Amino acid sequence: MDAERAAAATPFGGASMPGGLTVSSASQVIEGKEHGMHKPADRIRNVALVGHRGSGKTSLHEALLFQAGTINRMGSVVDGATVSDADPDEKARQMSITAAMSTFEWQERKVNLIDTPGDPSFIADALGALRVCESAIFVINGVMGVEVHASRLWQRAAELDLARLIFVNMLDRERADFFRTLDSLKSAFGPHVVATEIPIGSEHEISGVIDLVDMKAHEYDGAGRENSREIPIPDELADQAQEYREKLMDEVAENSDALMERYLEGEEISHEEIVNALKDGTNHGAIFPVTCGVATRNLGTNRLLDAIVEDLPSPVKHGGLDMGEVTLEPVEDKETFAYVFKTRADPFAGRINMFRVYQGVVKQDSQVLNTRTHTKERIGTLLTFEGSGTGHPTEFGPGDIGAVAKLKETKAGDWLAARDEPISMPSIRLPAPVMAFAVEPKSKGDEEKVFTALRRLQEEDPTIDLHRDEQTGEQIVAGLSQVHVEVIVARLKSRFGAEVNLNPPHVPYQETIRKAAKAHGRHKKQTGGRGQFGDVHIEIEPLANDDPAHPGFEFVNAIKGGVVPSGFIPAVEKGVIEAMQDGVVAGYPVKGVRVRLYDGSYHTVDSSEMAFKLAGSLAMKQAMEQAAPVLLEPIMLITVSAPEDAVGDVIGDLNSRRGRPLGMEPVGAGMTEVKAEVPMAEVLSYAPDLRSITGGQGEFTMEFLRYEEVPGHLAGKVVEEAKAEKEAVRA
Repeated sequence: MDAERAAAATPFGGASMPGGLTVSSASQVIEGKEHGMHKPADRIRNVALVGHRGSGKTSLHEALLFQAGTINRMGSVVDGATVSDADPDEKARQMSITAAMSTFEWQERKVNLIDTPGDPSFIADALGALRVCESAIFVINGVMGVEVHASRLWQRAAELDLARLIFVNMLDRERADFFRTLDSLKSAFGPHVVATEIPIGSEHEISGVIDLVDMKAHEYDGAGRENSREIPIPDELADQAQEYREKLMDEVAENSDALMERYLEGEEISHEEIVNALKDGTNHGAIFPVTCGVATRNLGTNRLLDAIVEDLPSPVKHGGLDMGEVTLEPVEDKETFAYVFKTRADPFAGRINMFRVYQGVVKQDSQVLNTRTHTKERIGTLLTFEGSGTGHPTEFGPGDIGAVAKLKETKAGDWLAARDEPISMPSIRLPAPVMAFAVEPKSKGDEEKVFTALRRLQEEDPTIDLHRDEQTGEQIVAGLSQVHVEVIVARLKSRFGAEVNLNPPHVPYQETIRKAAKAHGRHKKQTGGRGQFGDVHIEIEPLANDDPAHPGFEFVNAIKGGVVPSGFIPAVEKGVIEAMQDGVVAGYPVKGVRVRLYDGSYHTVDSSEMAFKLAGSLAMKQAMEQAAPVLLEPIMLITVSAPEDAVGDVIGDLNSRRGRPLGMEPVGAGMTEVKAEVPMAEVLSYAPDLRSITGGQGEFTMEFLRYEEVPGHLAGKVVEEAKAEKEAVRA
């Protein structure tokens, strides 16, 4: 272990330069012969950095790149100088918005490290990264402990059978406590969470870590690459270190019958046996090692790099991908299968697709088949992301992750294969977008430009919902939060030069009738020459909205004796339908009406389709006024997931929104699911309110249920708003 630790300080035999700076030969390996060949799958580690927002994932990503020699100085999030938060909107908000991948080497292993966003608004990238990695490092704030987003991502990682390692960060902060955090980890993630390191000192006085595998202490001074040295375990920590060493050995031995027997008999277990047992236990979630440090001080990051190599599995160790009828194995002598997990929309380079090779080799200047479109794609320039620069390898082998530019039809979710195999990755459960806005271009004539740009961004982020409301005609863009939609708008401007205005979407009210009525419509116009004449009698009555044969409208031709020629009857129906688009209550579309045309008259010369269309429209408007017209509003089924202690407040809030709770049930992890029926008008801005009520832990989905009559005391207000809006348009 000592030799390996020493080698880690100067990875790959890197040369030490004046001033103590170590220049790793990693870049030489990647830019030299490694660019002409691929790394064997058993020497690759694919790792996602995940956790709650503000836990320090980006700072840790930066420190790992620095320690590995990929970058020469550590940038900070506050200064907007980190490698992974390179977009202007990420720098401005000081938060990760998209996943960023970096490739480097450590102990002759290739590490593909993906820094993922911690804000729930951008969970799609985090879930996409978990899908293609064998391992996840959960970064936990040493002050806050386990936070809600980390818990949700842990559940997803468990579903995907990922190896999980935990890094307790920010231990130099006031009120940071490693052991309290360790207890919260065990409480949240189970008893198999076990420390492999404990810190030396606490808060501002933290100075190093104790390795519980080798029972050696390491002290850190400064933030350089050569900032650690081995020291004796401090006397005051010896008993505590021994206590946690025994807990670690209990977990390790529990995963190996052979080791358990020897351990119980008091035999010494070698370092190599412990490391192998740790890796075996970590691989499929039997053990969850906990490491610690301070990313911004580069404290403990060299040891985390060692843990990535020693404790986390390679694609070979983790095993093939079972797709039901076929299992994809990380070998190069079988047919190629690569999965595209992320697409970036670039106005200049077009689509940049990031992919994971599950089997075979993806080579530059080769052809593959997109199994969704059944079309061939030419693999052009291949890309790796090395710090702030890019590399251009000639191929990616099995188990590797890379990128390719300018594929014509391929986007996230597609498979690239050697043959047209009907293969599909199980879909990722993404939260439904709940924050919707009507979007309109700032400049007239930019509609197509804005719509095209939104489609490109939707390819990049599948949680964006983009649709046109058929009733209101508005272009609706919806995201997971206010911040999510703001980022979409900012990217429209920065990437595509498309500026838009956001407005709250209109509630798609409708109108209907409550009783039957008859009306007579006559259109007669005589000016010199041929005139216009159409004359109809209609009867209208309420139609059940749940009638599947005639949803919302039914037209019945009851004409007898040819009093209205059959050639004019479709025109009457067209006039009726046009009148129903502009109801008599507030100008909203009319639904739930059966119209019976039962009488009329015509003129052999002056009658025409236009005349009967106008007559039908006049009759319909008159009939609706006499049929007790009312206003309808959409009712939504809302499903809220909230902490148990906030359920009372959630239900109270839903009641204040005219909601009708339908029931609730526990869903595990201290959360309760509440279902309720609520008018859409009351929940247009529900997302920020729910976050406030639940301390950021609540989430919800909505789906349309039915229409119901608006209460009388509210209908008048809706009518006044509709009239005011029409007058504003006229003005």
